[in-house]
Amino acid sequence: MVTMSLLPSPLTCSHSHARCLRFLSSVSLSLPIFHNFKTRPKLFTKSPNPPILTARNCGSITAKPSSDIRRKNRAGSEPDEKLRRLRELFVKPGIDIDAYIVPSQDAHQSEFIAECYMRRNYISGFTGSAGTAVITKDKAALWTDGRYFLQAEKQLNSCWILMRAGNPGVPTTSEWLNDVLAPGGRVGIDPFLFSSDAAEELKQAIATRNHELVYLHDLNLVDEVWGESRPKPPKNPIRIHDLKYAGLDVASKLSSLRSELVDAGSSAIVISVLDEVAWLLNLRGSDVPHSPVMYAYLIVELDGAKLFMDNSKVTPEVMDHLKKAGIELRPYDCILSEIESLAAQGTHLWLDTSSVNVAIANTYKSACDKYMGSLGNKTKGQSKIYDSSNGQSGGPTGVYGLSPISLAKAVKNHAELEGMRNSHLRDAAALAQFWVWVEDEIHKDVKLTEVEVADKLLDFRSKQAGFIDTSFDTISASGANGAIIHYKPETESCAVVDAKRLFLLDSGAQYVDGTTDITRTVHFGEPTARQKECFTRVLQGHIALDQAVFPESTPGFVLDVFARSFLWKIGLDYRHGTGHGVGAALNVHEGPQSISFRYGNMTPLLRGMIVSNEPGYYEDHAFGIRIENLLYVKEVDTPNRFGGVGYLGFEKLTFVPIQSKLIDLSFLSAVEVDWLNDYHSQVWEKVSPLLDGSARQWLWNNTRPLVKQ
Repeated sequence: MVTMSLLPSPLTCSHSHARCLRFLSSVSLSLPIFHNFKTRPKLFTKSPNPPILTARNCGSITAKPSSDIRRKNRAGSEPDEKLRRLRELFVKPGIDIDAYIVPSQDAHQSEFIAECYMRRNYISGFTGSAGTAVITKDKAALWTDGRYFLQAEKQLNSCWILMRAGNPGVPTTSEWLNDVLAPGGRVGIDPFLFSSDAAEELKQAIATRNHELVYLHDLNLVDEVWGESRPKPPKNPIRIHDLKYAGLDVASKLSSLRSELVDAGSSAIVISVLDEVAWLLNLRGSDVPHSPVMYAYLIVELDGAKLFMDNSKVTPEVMDHLKKAGIELRPYDCILSEIESLAAQGTHLWLDTSSVNVAIANTYKSACDKYMGSLGNKTKGQSKIYDSSNGQSGGPTGVYGLSPISLAKAVKNHAELEGMRNSHLRDAAALAQFWVWVEDEIHKDVKLTEVEVADKLLDFRSKQAGFIDTSFDTISASGANGAIIHYKPETESCAVVDAKRLFLLDSGAQYVDGTTDITRTVHFGEPTARQKECFTRVLQGHIALDQAVFPESTPGFVLDVFARSFLWKIGLDYRHGTGHGVGAALNVHEGPQSISFRYGNMTPLLRGMIVSNEPGYYEDHAFGIRIENLLYVKEVDTPNRFGGVGYLGFEKLTFVPIQSKLIDLSFLSAVEVDWLNDYHSQVWEKVSPLLDGSARQWLWNNTRPLVKQ
């Protein structure tokens, strides 16, 4: 499943070069739990999946609702009732704003969120996973990236302006607000839905026109409009992630984290990213569709820990698990009061401002100011920042840096990698059974919709041992729908799978021992020469990245060109990142690593990390092509070690045939043909023992060696 790029979410990180060097000098490659550092200056990095709020230094830009960026509503241009009701709230006492920003995230900066937190979806009608809505008293605009341009065109009504983020001449949200609001305007946000960094960046950007950023702590305006029809928060029970899959027990993880806290001059850390909480505590949940996480905050201190979560989700078994690890349970809504309490105790609190929401960050800052004020400190009104050269101060201070859990989680241990290998083989068996079924149905002229195909794939997967859920909404896309990069078929509007058109299937599953994500593009009839050339060039990029060998400490963006170069040679490209990190029985999108044209993420690829390899090509309103495998980073034994540096490469986790019908062998070199034949040989060897009957025969037929004439 494609992303624009991820790193710490959702996801794209912008780490400084100095930060990268610290990673490289301190990260042990012998399966560490945490990277070590002795000093940690205040850093501000992008969250993995930040709202699109980047400020650029440029002049005034007027966004014009032209046919190029605005889609006419099929039903005309009637006023949007939701927008009308939202705007009525702007003038209420205690609110008094001129604009309101609705991001995609929940209070934990998650990419995938529970339905009750899908506020941007509700207010705009756009259901893509990434985007930011901005509503003023007379305008409404939505920003999204290239994965969702076509989808947004279809879903937004005529009251909305579609902003194609990243395209030339398209303003950022802050630029647009500075242009459409009169100087001195008030821009409202829910502070729980913005990371501290994102809020600070926005605040500074709009201040150039004397606009004020207003934190509306007590109510979310979209929730007010949503009213009683808003879904209730999830209360699903959580489960223990077995040690045989986790590889490390909770006590070991907490011990390593506490060592990190001491080294950084911190006495506590607040963890708000959901998969970090789940990984650290060896717990899994089902609060969020496709992601085995639960809504919770975690505060870890040197002598204890507190988990903030709805206790109705906690079974007796889980409660015993928490007690053994020395973790107390607290109500979810008590997080801010605990933050205030920590400051009152003089705690040096580690805050990752790229992911912790600004409500938490500001609560801590205000509580620090109150503490210092109570001492009559001359620096009243200013919370201290930890300075490692001076040691810990007497009062509460913020220790600012990236969460050490992010990198620890990304570097998989032996048990996690073994679980990923095993789950991928079972997943491959389900896919073989699926493909023989769908091909038979199509060749019998059975009319299958995209939804029916996705449902049948789910049926095959659900019969595999350890299956829990899909890892994202299946992208089952026939013909032109394949050009919608994150297309989601709906029963009432989806297409019938056309045997004469390309069919793109991007899908994945959550198993008890691993997470899968795979894309295959096929043709059930005879592809055109154009389709074959495009497919083959995508395949060449896929092979080039798979075969890449690179020095230790190489960040992912350096490798992105491998996947694009064959398309570039004929002037083609694709509007998404080439690879994202993947969790082990966790989120299908994981940071901090990524492989993307966005060169801000300096996180090096480390042994044990998992990334996707998914170049593609998309012709709007015609077809889409993508080939995706998951890989893990491994050491490579090279004949030389220039400068004493080790080298790394990739090992495949995904073993499903690539359709040979779509390949134009005249484009492939002998080395590329050998790669394909070797891959298919491995597919047969690893997956055939799990199959019988027609599925085994299908696998045999689709893994035969190709011979270039």
